[in-house]
Amino acid sequence: MDEPRKHQVSLRGASAREISRDALLEKVSQEREQRIYARRAAAAAVLIQRVWRGYNVTTKEAIRLQAEWETLMKNHADLMSGTWISTCVLRPFLFFISHLSTRHQKISSRDLSCMQCCFKILLESVNSTDSRKNFCSLVMGTLEERRTWTYQVQKLVTLSAFILAECDRSCARGHDFLVVTSLALRLVVFLTDLKGWKITTDDNLQDADAAVKGLVCFLGSQKSSLYASIRKYINKLDPSYSSKTNNIVQTDDTFLIIASAITLAIRPFNVIKVDVTGPSPYGVSYAAEQYCLFLLTIPWLAQRLPAILLPALKHTSVLSPCLRMLLISRDEIFTKMSYVDGSKVQHSSKVIPPVGWALANIVCLAAGSESDFTDPGRMNQAYPSYVHVVITLADNLLAWFDSVGWTEKENEDFLGNIETSRESSSIASPEGQTKYGSLNMSYIDLFRPVHQQWHLKKLLASTDGDANRHGTTTLPLNEMEQFGVLELLDIAHFYSYMLRIFAVLNPSTKSLPVLNMLAFTPGFLGNLWEVLESFIFPGNNPTAGDSCLGTSKVSRKKKDGVDRKLKQANKDGVNKWVNVLHKFTGKSQAEDKQTDSVHDDQVGDDSSDVWDVESLRGGPQGVSKNTLYLLHLFCATYSHLLLVLDDIEFYEKQVPFTLEQQRRIASILNTLVYNGLSHSVGRQYKPLMDSAIRCLHLIYERDCRHQFCPPVLWLSPARMSRPTVAVAARTHEALFCSLRADDDLTVQNMGSVVSATPHVFPFEERVQMFREFINIDKVSRKMAGEVTGPGSRSVEIVVRRGHIVEDGFRQLNSLGSRLKSSIHVSFVSESGLPEAGLDYGGLSKEFLTDISKEAFSPQYGLFTQTSTSDRLLIPNAAARYLENGIQMIEFLGRVVGKALYEGILLDYSFSHVFVQKLLGRYSFLDELSTLDPELYRNLMYVKHYEGDVKELCLDFTVTEESFGKRHIIELKPGGKDVNVTNENKMQYIHAMADYKLNRQMLRFSNAFYRGLTDLISPSWLKLFNASEFNQLLSGGNHDIDVDDLRNNTRYTGGYSEGSRTIKLFWEVMKGFEPKERCMLLKFVTSCSRAPLLGFKYLQPSFTIHKVASDAPLWATIGGQDVERLPSASTCYNTLKLPTYKRLSTLRAKLLYAISSNAGFELS
Repeated sequence: MDEPRKHQVSLRGASAREISRDALLEKVSQEREQRIYARRAAAAAVLIQRVWRGYNVTTKEAIRLQAEWETLMKNHADLMSGTWISTCVLRPFLFFISHLSTRHQKISSRDLSCMQCCFKILLESVNSTDSRKNFCSLVMGTLEERRTWTYQVQKLVTLSAFILAECDRSCARGHDFLVVTSLALRLVVFLTDLKGWKITTDDNLQDADAAVKGLVCFLGSQKSSLYASIRKYINKLDPSYSSKTNNIVQTDDTFLIIASAITLAIRPFNVIKVDVTGPSPYGVSYAAEQYCLFLLTIPWLAQRLPAILLPALKHTSVLSPCLRMLLISRDEIFTKMSYVDGSKVQHSSKVIPPVGWALANIVCLAAGSESDFTDPGRMNQAYPSYVHVVITLADNLLAWFDSVGWTEKENEDFLGNIETSRESSSIASPEGQTKYGSLNMSYIDLFRPVHQQWHLKKLLASTDGDANRHGTTTLPLNEMEQFGVLELLDIAHFYSYMLRIFAVLNPSTKSLPVLNMLAFTPGFLGNLWEVLESFIFPGNNPTAGDSCLGTSKVSRKKKDGVDRKLKQANKDGVNKWVNVLHKFTGKSQAEDKQTDSVHDDQVGDDSSDVWDVESLRGGPQGVSKNTLYLLHLFCATYSHLLLVLDDIEFYEKQVPFTLEQQRRIASILNTLVYNGLSHSVGRQYKPLMDSAIRCLHLIYERDCRHQFCPPVLWLSPARMSRPTVAVAARTHEALFCSLRADDDLTVQNMGSVVSATPHVFPFEERVQMFREFINIDKVSRKMAGEVTGPGSRSVEIVVRRGHIVEDGFRQLNSLGSRLKSSIHVSFVSESGLPEAGLDYGGLSKEFLTDISKEAFSPQYGLFTQTSTSDRLLIPNAAARYLENGIQMIEFLGRVVGKALYEGILLDYSFSHVFVQKLLGRYSFLDELSTLDPELYRNLMYVKHYEGDVKELCLDFTVTEESFGKRHIIELKPGGKDVNVTNENKMQYIHAMADYKLNRQMLRFSNAFYRGLTDLISPSWLKLFNASEFNQLLSGGNHDIDVDDLRNNTRYTGGYSEGSRTIKLFWEVMKGFEPKERCMLLKFVTSCSRAPLLGFKYLQPSFTIHKVASDAPLWATIGGQDVERLPSASTCYNTLKLPTYKRLSTLRAKLLYAISSNAGFELS
């Protein structure tokens, strides 16, 4: 192919070198842009040169003026006058200072000297009584002089704010800075205080007053930068400064600067008169906004300031306008708070946001001590605004926590990583405290007033009995007259938010301090219940008329009743809980008797509609916001009280509620929780659902121990919508398989109902559900290849009859969850010879029953029996001293788990307290009566002892005896040296109960639990309460349904249902006493109780095997009957019954056999 030509020509005759039209346009555009850029660059260069020349000229002129000014100031004594100061002192001074210092945000030593000189001259002038020499005389002069004076003093205020912000005593010129800052602030304080002016007369007072008020308004505006500068300065102070200066009058420059700064901060509130009940004046509104933004958001504000200055900040004239401003412009202020330090607080950073510090500081200032709530001029006139503002700030803070994903679990180490602000960070100590400088306290400590009883009492005493029932959420915030309304509902909102804040930010004790105070404040819980009842049962509540939100007449009576209860409250009511509980209701004994007569009727009521609360059928979504807050606070408070309420108070004295009210409460919580979990509840309802579930569980467990509710109450919410057993079981398992480990949301479907409120299903259905769980597990194991066929992967063991526990422990304990597989047992007789026979399930059942019989025997030493009449099993405290004692108890947990897994009944029952541990529940004082009734009675004697408890000579120790040795256990560190007194007796009672119920058996219950849960999932166990667990393990009631047994009996060896001996046998069974029938069942199956779901589920089936005999037929009418005794093969649930001919003989032989404690040996 030919090479291309050197000069190509297109077909149209154009040269290939010619540029196209588009390329030409692009080239022209680029050249145009380059010319424009060049012109702009030249213009910018000219502008820069002009600015630089101007700056250079201005700077040189400022330096020249400063030099001339310094020369002039050396000889000014004879020249001083108001006009001279304005013209020759301030005008050049403000010029060169603004150009040399303010614009550069830097103050040189020379500038400091000039400032000091100028401020001294001004102070000397304004303190002069000679109007000619006084700089303030310009205010009374011409209009031009007044304008000049106003402009110059505003510049002085701005300059003073700048000096305050830059003041740092830690720098090399710290002392000079302090002196200049002190002079500057003293000057501004003087200028804004008309009382200090020396030249005012009646003629010029109006002009002076107008000038001062104008200057004060400028102070409160954003232009002055005063509040931002005060914030910067206070942030540099050590938070422990308050404790160092407490009750000491300080005269050093630092104290004077702080005092002057605080004086200026509150000056707008004092100069411009404020009516605390009316709207704020125009000027005060600006100051209140600046005060809220820059001062109330300072971390540790009250701790940084001298204690002597705090009363000024706490005064109503200051706090009231600020609280009002926060309510009026809350959205705008909250937005500005996010940028208060110049940049928005990042959601990802572990910081307390400004709104959080505003909340803490308002609580500290408004309610720092009891006197702040009672002294005239303090907060006693502003309770409603205080409560409403705290609610608003707390809501914003909790919304912040939700937005950044801070939850209770994620904040266990919150205080360990907390940062207070951009200027200051915190260091964590091991105790979870926040160390800032030399201050050692946590953020939550700032809320200490909230959990003081006097705080709640003062709020309750100030509630308006005539208020409407709509509460906080309907307050029109733009109408100022509404701020004076305070209701019990507002107080409920207040403490509901406090509980949530404490739960998130107080990882050690969470909301316990607040709950302690709420639960033991006389009358509060009862009043709260009445309000809640009126909301849930509107117009259908027998006690609704007593509600404090009812009609005015009744409300006033109720309010008076609350006041009387508060006045009668014992000063140490928290310690003397019994007296407090008596004051909750104030009912008479006659009312108690009348209530008791109602109880019996209600318990027998079978109408489930009574207990299904209509207003709560939609769950939390279907009720008002007010009701949600009331429910949350009531559930949290009452569940806390239930922990310490003993059975005498609950059932006999019926405090704080009657049993009828307890049933009403139970029905409300049961309906709420069931429907809340059945519907899709969001994260915003989690605090309510958690507290409601907790309170419901405590009431249900108390009812399980001593019934006061009809059984239909617990079943009523689900009677129409309850799913089938199979659906509920599969939903529950699918749910828990898909849950992530860190998922803390309230589960939102039927699976959570099964785990949280299993009692809405009848007991028989829960047993079926339990078996369904096991069937699902067996299927999943088969799909996973763990079970591939009959006999595959089974466990082969050889057990000696005389060492069944030791051999079982040695061969099976290490298997863990593999114990779910089949066990094939080969027994070795006492003589050492292998026993004949193959294990098709019967020998493994015999092995489990025999090993449990021996290991659970008190003689073996691992378990002992309670001192109650039931003689229930509980771990022996001395077991820890036995060889492998803890491991043996863990192994027994696996044995019980294997029996439950295979459906084998064991004729043993555990103590209620021990089962509570296996179900993951904590035991409390009132449960001690089921474990050690004598100790419980003794503790109740101490609790109600009217004299001095010191007379009983008790200390915080408990003595245990094992193997002849006595061991003294301290209930708390140093307990042997702490005597029990009237003040700490409740602590002693609960410490003793906690030791006996929880600490003493903790190691054993944990070990048993580990073994049990190797085979049985904890979620399966939680289907049952303690007594139901024992039934699941050992069978049903102490009697037998003979017809059910007969319908599910198998006959072998030649027997049939029509055989004469079989007919005689069933006739004898019906004639037996219940105890005798149970004895026969134990004789045949090794367990005296029937399977919970009937004999259909007995494995292997109940069998009667024919044993042939040579008795003649005429033995039926007389003569010798069969002499042979019946025998049994418990491993196959088989009764070997000879062919008796007479009814009397069969009955006698059966009774002899079942009473002989022998079975197979009788063959």
